[in-house]
Amino acid sequence: MRSRLYLLLVCMVSLTLVPLAAHAETLLPSLSPVLKRVSPAVVNIATTAPAEANPLFSDPFFRRFFDIPQMPMQRETHAVGSGVIIDADKGYVITNAHVVEKARRIKVVLSDRRELTAEVVGTDSETDIAVLKVPAENLTELELEGDTTVGVGDFVIAIGNPFGLGQTATLGIVSAVGRTGLGIEGYEDFIQTDASINPGNSGGALVNMEGELVGINTAILSRSGGNIGIGFAIPARMAHQVASQLIEHGEVRRGQLGVSIQNLTPDLAKAMGLEQMTGAVVARVVPGSPAEKAGIESGDVIVSVNDRPIRTSAELRNTIGLMQPGTEVEIGLVRDKDRKTVSARLQSRSPRDESRRGQGSGTGEDRGEASLAGVQLAPLPPDHPLATEVEGGVLVIDVSRDSEAAEDGLRPGDVIVSVNRKPVKSPGDVRDAARASRKGPILLNIRRGEGALFIAVG
Repeated sequence: MRSRLYLLLVCMVSLTLVPLAAHAETLLPSLSPVLKRVSPAVVNIATTAPAEANPLFSDPFFRRFFDIPQMPMQRETHAVGSGVIIDADKGYVITNAHVVEKARRIKVVLSDRRELTAEVVGTDSETDIAVLKVPAENLTELELEGDTTVGVGDFVIAIGNPFGLGQTATLGIVSAVGRTGLGIEGYEDFIQTDASINPGNSGGALVNMEGELVGINTAILSRSGGNIGIGFAIPARMAHQVASQLIEHGEVRRGQLGVSIQNLTPDLAKAMGLEQMTGAVVARVVPGSPAEKAGIESGDVIVSVNDRPIRTSAELRNTIGLMQPGTEVEIGLVRDKDRKTVSARLQSRSPRDESRRGQGSGTGEDRGEASLAGVQLAPLPPDHPLATEVEGGVLVIDVSRDSEAAEDGLRPGDVIVSVNRKPVKSPGDVRDAARASRKGPILLNIRRGEGALFIAVG
């Protein structure tokens, strides 16, 4: 009886496995259809750029002494990268600015092995975006202006030309979004992925499982120069905004609001009496700027631009910096716990007046005047560079290294312009304001060089 039952079970299992084995191929997922559709739009880029030879070779005495023959003083360097065709009809290719920097000749190699000579339409080093133009003959494009977004955990494919090997696809997930403060570019809002990205992938495509372009691969974090699972891509939305301006103007024309900003930290929020923990704190308003004309004040916390939430100072900088001069924007802000909305028309940015960010932090439990122990103050000298720019102001002469103020970010040379939002004109004003602060840390608005920031001390 048991033997018959065993045979029956074996037969039943066998009958079950037969159809599973027969359909195993249909159950296994494949990225091949996506890659067949997307890969023709991803190109390899090879550049040739001049590189100076050793300057000693140009010295005739050095050449004569070592019997060095006459030879050209310039040599050429070769580099490889990747790019994405974003307009098949006009032949526009997007890539990284560092891929084509100083290039004398640029060759674009298509997936069908055609080689095309490219010319530079425009570059923007602050976002590391460049647009090239090639002859528009039977090209395949990937749409750049789509509103596709990605979230942490989404699968993505990186396609490019790592180490000059030729077109290569790697699979991974989105590890993080909105990465800033890396110091890689001037404007940062990176997608982080563990899809393998290596030298040569720069300028290539990051696509989702539907084959939609979500980013332009641009950088890796590595100690060895190879992939360790931390790569970064410029979001397609940002790349589209920059590429559109490069195609239209040959350069990026950035708008400016005219504020110095910093992140709203828990300590600053506490010092300001705010419950929220996100936003960009206005540390300084540039005189005559759109911000001043709109009524924005130092100490305001900007929380939105055109109804788009602003969580950090980097988000505000990216949002404003990618808008053109003359753009009308609605700024949502918090002032003394009250929400306000103001309108501003952005002006052209000048390098000298570009908004600068400062960072301050506060720790400790001491209050009032004790927070400034170890700090030496003096009236602002009439010949100080900021004497004509600020009303009053108090110069920080020295800060003890082991003091609370030093730990919280106050430095010698800083100019204190207000304490707890009240202007100060003398060291006595600073001490009186600090002494009157019995709840929470004292809030210092300081000028540091051409920048401005808030510091919560105590």
